[in-house]
Amino acid sequence: MRILALALVLISTTAGAVSAIDSDGRRVTLKAPAQRIVSLAPHVTEQLFAAGAGGKIVGASEYSDYPEEAKKLPRVASSGTVNVEMVLSLKPDLVVAWKLEATAPALTRLESLGIPVFYSEPRRLSQIPGMIEALGELAGTEATARPLARSLRAEILRLEAEYGPRRTITVFYQISEKPLMTVGGGQFVSDAIDLCGGRNIFAGSTVMAPVVNLESVVAADPMAIITARPDPADKTWEAYWRRFPGLFAVELGNLYAVPTNEMHRHGPRAIAATRLLCERIEEARVKAASRR
Repeated sequence: MRILALALVLISTTAGAVSAIDSDGRRVTLKAPAQRIVSLAPHVTEQLFAAGAGGKIVGASEYSDYPEEAKKLPRVASSGTVNVEMVLSLKPDLVVAWKLEATAPALTRLESLGIPVFYSEPRRLSQIPGMIEALGELAGTEATARPLARSLRAEILRLEAEYGPRRTITVFYQISEKPLMTVGGGQFVSDAIDLCGGRNIFAGSTVMAPVVNLESVVAADPMAIITARPDPADKTWEAYWRRFPGLFAVELGNLYAVPTNEMHRHGPRAIAATRLLCERIEEARVKAASRR
């Protein structure tokens, strides 16, 4: 009887354990689904809410402003610092983070104190559904996370089938004007451009967000110039490029904007924003074809 009781305890303990593989390829295992989660990046906060675990978040990073409920969460970090003492005071059983050089020492300290840290940093659109599923596993909210992940994968496949085979359009994607900054090939926005049948003119860069010179953009003469803006209807940024009427993109009016937060955060909204990106690239494609 004593052996049977021990076996039942072991089975119960094993059954309660949850695990998932993070962006670093590490398997993170919890004895039971997380009940108190700290999010250390805005996109992580969005992923957790999408996975059905929003009610379990007890602390979040600066700029965690979506969905609306996220604005009420205590702030425990910024892009460059983590308030380790405040995180510890919240007694989390899981921390979900984006690995940055500036915050790496704080994350290492948290792990050394026995707090599980899960890294979520998708580099491809197709990895976003997987991250949501993984967080659903760790939070015990798979019933919400899995159907959403399936629908996001289906949308990615639809976009790929619809736009991938079309004529390739060269794209300069502008993150900022001063300095002039873009995305390298390892950044998931570059992956979104590829999915839309575009080609990022700086896809060969191994830097995630390289600073480039104007001359290199002019030399590449992209068919479309796309930027991200808080308000995509704001066209003030176009003045910078209209100084070069000989550029293919300027001549044909292929200057487009997509919403910043939706496009740049690695959550479900990025996939919805990719459809808008594809539509803009398609507009550029049609204009380019009419010129021939």
